[in-house]
Amino acid sequence: MRTISYTEALREALAEELARDPAVFLLGEDISCYGGAFGVTRGLRDRFGTDRVINTPISELSFVGAAVGASLVGSRPVVEIMFMDFVVLAMDQLVNQAAKLHYVFGEQARCPLVVRVVAGAGRSYGPTHSQSLEAWFMHTPGLKVVAPATPADAKAMLKTAIRDDNPVIFIEHKMLYGQKGPVPARGQRPVPFGKARIVTRGNDVTLVAWSWMAAEAEAAAGELAARGVRAQTIDLRSLCPLDIEPVVESVRKTGRLLIVEEGCRTGGISAEIGFQVFEHVYDYLNAPIKRLTTPDVPISASPVLEHAAVPNRERIVAAAMELLGR
Repeated sequence: MRTISYTEALREALAEELARDPAVFLLGEDISCYGGAFGVTRGLRDRFGTDRVINTPISELSFVGAAVGASLVGSRPVVEIMFMDFVVLAMDQLVNQAAKLHYVFGEQARCPLVVRVVAGAGRSYGPTHSQSLEAWFMHTPGLKVVAPATPADAKAMLKTAIRDDNPVIFIEHKMLYGQKGPVPARGQRPVPFGKARIVTRGNDVTLVAWSWMAAEAEAAAGELAARGVRAQTIDLRSLCPLDIEPVVESVRKTGRLLIVEEGCRTGGISAEIGFQVFEHVYDYLNAPIKRLTTPDVPISASPVLEHAAVPNRERIVAAAMELLGR
């Protein structure tokens, strides 16, 4: 084991997959010479050349469409979308094309496409560079959606995504890029989709989150422990397919559930998780299921207003204590 950053873990995964499989190539805005807006692809052009690390025009619709076409003829493209907000420009290619190809053509077609998107608030980038839109893609049959929260999971799950024969939306929260954690130096295997991660164990309340909110929930669990509250924290990691069973089992034990989501409240993933838990373990609930989300407002460029809108560890602690009636 060695300690590396989330960014370094992603770069290692890309480099190893480029070296392993000649069908893999990267494309996106500024990913070649510049190394991407957040530096993930830095140095890969020098190792693998400009025919496999390809700069694109500022046209998400065109280069995502080109990647869909390339996947149909045997390549495994990995697309970088500079900010998740810009993925709306390629929604037709993803939702109406990539997601539907297997359903329409069966064994005649596969679409091994990875779309890396940079999501989330925290840097005061404003309403068009700070959104968490994963619920849109979770609502689309045919797309897989993953959002790892640790460097080890980022590396392992990116490998899984590249080797998958289906289109994968791979969510990277911009606040995670600098986070460091242990990652195996060699021999790390891909992590299968549809498997949640138990972060902390406890009997008092269940905390469920993903991506940056999983990191905040883990920190909140530490603060709750100092107050004598034992929280079981679950990092979903994979949103589609969704591993609901560990959540259900935890709520059977704790009787209380808090779901933390950075996306907007209405129509969010937290609502889906909450209702699935309600269907499975209604009789075990000792308090109403609680959601902690961003309100139904655009993210402000003002640091003060951004902080006021987005969930954080302090609000998670307060919401958990409220669930416990303390």
